[in-house]
Amino acid sequence: MNRIEKLIHLHHCRGAGWKTIQTIMSNDPSLTSLFTTKRNEWVKLLPIPSNKLNLFLEDLHSLNTLDKLKKYGDSQIHCITILDDDYPFLLKQIYDPPWVLYYKGNKKLLGRRNTLGVVGTRKPTSYGLKALQTILFPLVQKKYVIISGVATGIDSRAHEITLNADGDTVGILGGGLMQMYPKSNIPLAEKIIDKGVLISETPPEMRPEPWMFPLRNRIISGLSQGVFVVEAKEKSGSLITAQAALEQGREVFALPGNVTSPESLGTNQLISDGAKLVLSSKQIEEEFFRNII
Repeated sequence: MNRIEKLIHLHHCRGAGWKTIQTIMSNDPSLTSLFTTKRNEWVKLLPIPSNKLNLFLEDLHSLNTLDKLKKYGDSQIHCITILDDDYPFLLKQIYDPPWVLYYKGNKKLLGRRNTLGVVGTRKPTSYGLKALQTILFPLVQKKYVIISGVATGIDSRAHEITLNADGDTVGILGGGLMQMYPKSNIPLAEKIIDKGVLISETPPEMRPEPWMFPLRNRIISGLSQGVFVVEAKEKSGSLITAQAALEQGREVFALPGNVTSPESLGTNQLISDGAKLVLSSKQIEEEFFRNII
């Protein structure tokens, strides 16, 4: 195995979260000793519980990653690692960039700079949907890449508006590419693969679990120059994405809403806290232009 294949192998091992891989890479950047390190040395190196260490070592010495990569290739699933030259520039700038990305579709979109993340409630109002169409369509026509999470509601509609206008879109999953969730969005995911790109940090065969989605949100913001929150309740995953964007130094845009609507409580609070209020596509374009200058 070469260094990149070893990193992908490591990424498939149970017990090897982001911090564990960071520790291993810091200790042995070339991964030369990955398969020769003794258990007592792993115990000293990795501050993880013994049950997780057992799972990690079991997978480390038994998984056949090259076979998995062939299986992925047969399903048109490919990998980009942080060691590759074409790893997305914007994503590489965040504190905790994914070690490996799995993708289906046009990976060139991952290298574009005019990228806007769009997130929002799974139960949008008619106002939210109409505003999204009005604001997003001109940006799609101007070749902005629209990034979202393939969830029901605002996410799905953002992808659909982009695809219907022959625009470029990136869908980011929580679970693996072979375990599409929600299943009702499989037709949408297939359209994204056909005209854009679908990506995941999770190995393709892994089923989605709740803890994966906050991690997914940092990728939406990490790939984006700015994040547009359309509608969000007072506590929602969309606000986690907005917070990640702020921590990554990205712009946060928000759609103002009716003060009596639960779906606007989160966005109105974001604006109160300093997010840029968006009434039309112009506010987003102006901010992107200012950042380019």
